[in-house]
Amino acid sequence: QVQLVGSGGDLVQAGGSLRLSCATSGRTFSTYNMGWFRQAPGKEREFVAAISWSGGSTYYADSVKGRFIISRDNAKNTVYLQMNSLKVEDTAVYFCAACSRRYLGGNRREYDYWGQGTQVTVSS
Repeated sequence: QVQLVGSGGDLVQAGGSLRLSCATSGRTFSTYNMGWFRQAPGKEREFVAAISWSGGSTYYADSVKGRFIISRDNAKNTVYLQMNSLKVEDTAVYFCAACSRRYLGGNRREYDYWGQGTQVTVSS
Protein backbone atom coordinates (compact mmCIF):
# COMPACT_ATOMS: atom_id res chain seq x y z
CA GLN A 1 0.00 0.00 0.00
CA VAL A 2 1.23 3.48 -0.89
CA GLN A 3 -0.11 6.67 0.65
CA LEU A 4 0.30 9.97 -1.18
CA VAL A 5 -0.08 13.44 0.31
CA GLY A 6 -0.11 16.37 -2.06
CA SER A 7 0.63 19.94 -1.01
CA GLY A 8 1.67 23.35 -2.33
CA GLY A 9 -1.56 24.52 -3.90
CA ASP A 10 -2.37 28.20 -3.54
CA LEU A 11 -3.93 31.28 -5.09
CA VAL A 12 -1.58 32.89 -7.61
CA GLN A 13 -1.84 35.54 -10.30
CA ALA A 14 -1.64 34.65 -13.96
CA GLY A 15 1.97 34.50 -15.07
CA GLY A 16 3.15 33.37 -11.67
CA SER A 17 4.67 30.12 -10.48
CA LEU A 18 3.93 27.39 -7.95
CA ARG A 19 5.59 24.17 -6.95
CA LEU A 20 3.47 21.23 -5.89
CA SER A 21 4.85 18.39 -3.83
CA CYS A 22 3.61 14.87 -3.28
CA ALA A 23 5.09 12.97 -0.38
CA THR A 24 4.68 9.21 -0.32
CA SER A 25 4.96 6.53 2.30
CA GLY A 26 6.61 3.17 1.95
CA ARG A 27 9.98 1.93 0.86
CA THR A 28 8.96 1.17 -2.70
CA PHE A 29 8.53 4.74 -3.95
CA SER A 30 11.53 4.42 -6.25
CA THR A 31 9.85 1.54 -8.11
CA TYR A 32 6.72 3.51 -9.05
CA ASN A 33 6.15 5.68 -12.06
CA MET A 34 4.42 8.84 -10.88
CA GLY A 35 1.93 11.20 -12.43
CA TRP A 36 0.08 14.44 -11.87
CA PHE A 37 -3.52 14.95 -12.93
CA ARG A 38 -5.93 17.82 -12.46
CA GLN A 39 -9.66 18.32 -12.30
CA ALA A 40 -11.46 21.60 -12.85
CA PRO A 41 -15.06 22.12 -11.67
CA GLY A 42 -17.50 20.34 -13.94
CA LYS A 43 -14.76 18.66 -15.94
CA GLU A 44 -13.18 15.23 -16.02
CA ARG A 45 -9.86 14.57 -14.42
CA GLU A 46 -7.13 15.11 -16.99
CA PHE A 47 -3.50 14.13 -17.28
CA VAL A 48 -0.81 16.73 -16.67
CA ALA A 49 2.59 15.02 -16.45
CA ALA A 50 4.31 11.74 -15.63
CA ILE A 51 7.79 10.64 -14.67
CA SER A 52 9.46 7.26 -14.70
CA TRP A 53 10.69 5.48 -11.58
CA SER A 54 14.27 6.63 -12.19
CA GLY A 55 13.36 10.14 -13.26
CA GLY A 56 15.00 9.52 -16.60
CA SER A 57 11.83 9.82 -18.67
CA THR A 58 9.03 12.35 -18.53
CA TYR A 59 5.82 12.90 -20.44
CA TYR A 60 3.58 15.97 -20.58
CA ALA A 61 0.17 16.98 -21.77
CA ASP A 62 0.38 19.40 -24.67
CA SER A 63 -1.41 22.06 -22.63
CA VAL A 64 1.45 22.30 -20.10
CA LYS A 65 4.47 21.40 -22.19
CA GLY A 66 7.16 24.05 -21.88
CA ARG A 67 5.58 25.54 -18.75
CA PHE A 68 5.46 22.69 -16.21
CA ILE A 69 8.28 20.45 -15.04
CA ILE A 70 7.84 17.16 -13.21
CA SER A 71 10.69 15.84 -11.10
CA ARG A 72 11.31 13.44 -8.23
CA ASP A 73 13.66 12.86 -5.35
CA ASN A 74 13.70 9.17 -4.51
CA ALA A 75 15.74 9.78 -1.38
CA LYS A 76 12.88 11.92 -0.06
CA ASN A 77 10.05 9.79 -1.50
CA THR A 78 8.67 12.91 -3.12
CA VAL A 79 7.55 13.96 -6.58
CA TYR A 80 7.25 17.61 -7.62
CA LEU A 81 5.43 19.65 -10.20
CA GLN A 82 6.97 23.03 -10.96
CA MET A 83 4.36 25.19 -12.64
CA ASN A 84 5.49 28.34 -14.45
CA SER A 85 3.68 30.93 -16.57
CA LEU A 86 0.41 29.91 -14.98
CA LYS A 87 -2.82 30.64 -16.80
CA VAL A 88 -6.36 31.04 -15.53
CA GLU A 89 -7.23 27.78 -17.26
CA ASP A 90 -4.72 25.94 -15.05
CA THR A 91 -7.11 26.43 -12.13
CA ALA A 92 -8.02 22.99 -10.78
CA VAL A 93 -7.51 20.49 -8.00
CA TYR A 94 -4.21 18.73 -8.68
CA PHE A 95 -3.75 15.07 -7.81
CA CYS A 96 -0.61 13.00 -7.69
CA ALA A 97 -0.78 9.32 -8.54
CA ALA A 98 1.44 6.25 -8.49
CA CYS A 99 1.65 3.44 -11.03
CA SER A 100 3.19 0.12 -10.07
CA ARG A 101 3.73 -0.93 -13.68
CA ARG A 102 6.15 0.30 -16.33
CA TYR A 103 3.54 2.64 -17.74
CA LEU A 104 4.33 6.25 -18.53
CA GLY A 105 1.28 8.00 -19.86
CA GLY A 106 -1.98 9.75 -19.28
CA ASN A 107 -4.51 6.97 -18.78
CA ARG A 108 -5.66 7.46 -15.21
CA ARG A 109 -6.91 3.85 -15.04
CA GLU A 110 -3.29 2.70 -15.11
CA TYR A 111 -2.54 4.43 -11.80
CA ASP A 112 -3.03 2.42 -8.62
CA TYR A 113 -2.81 5.01 -5.85
CA TRP A 114 -3.98 8.59 -5.57
CA GLY A 115 -3.37 11.55 -3.30
CA GLN A 116 -6.13 13.68 -1.85
CA GLY A 117 -5.63 16.69 -4.16
CA THR A 118 -4.41 20.22 -3.66
CA GLN A 119 -6.21 23.32 -4.96
CA VAL A 120 -4.50 25.63 -7.44
CA THR A 121 -6.32 28.84 -8.30
CA VAL A 122 -4.96 31.24 -10.90
CA SER A 123 -6.49 34.71 -10.98
CA SER A 124 -6.45 37.10 -13.91
